[in-house]
Amino acid sequence: MTDIKRINPGPRMSQAVAHNGTIYLAGQIGKPGQNVTEQTETILASIDSLLAELGSDKSKLLQATIWLSSMDYFGEMNAVWDAWVDQANPPARACGESNLATPEYDVEIIIIAAA
Repeated sequence: MTDIKRINPGPRMSQAVAHNGTIYLAGQIGKPGQNVTEQTETILASIDSLLAELGSDKSKLLQATIWLSSMDYFGEMNAVWDAWVDQANPPARACGESNLATPEYDVEIIIIAAA
C-alpha cells in the first residue's frame, strides 16, 4: 500500500495531498478585500508554503489551473505569476474564467507538482 499524506484535512477537503511522488493542491484563494495582485501574491505564498511542507518547491510544478472571475484580470494576474514562476521549469498551464465561490474572490489557482 502506498502512503498518502494529507495536509490540513477538513470535513470536505484537504489543502494538499501527496501520493506516489505527486502533490495535489486544493484550489488556493486569497483573502476577501484584496485586489487581484494581492490575491495572486497571497495564493502563490500559500502554494510555496504547502509545497515546502511536503518537501517540494515551485521548480517541480507539473500543472497549474488558474480560474479568474473575469478574463479582464489576465494581465494583472500574469504580472505576479511571471515574476514568481520558475522560468527554467514552467508547468503546463490553463487559465479560464469562472464564477468563484463568492464574489470576493477573483483568482483561484490549483497546482499539481512532483514531490
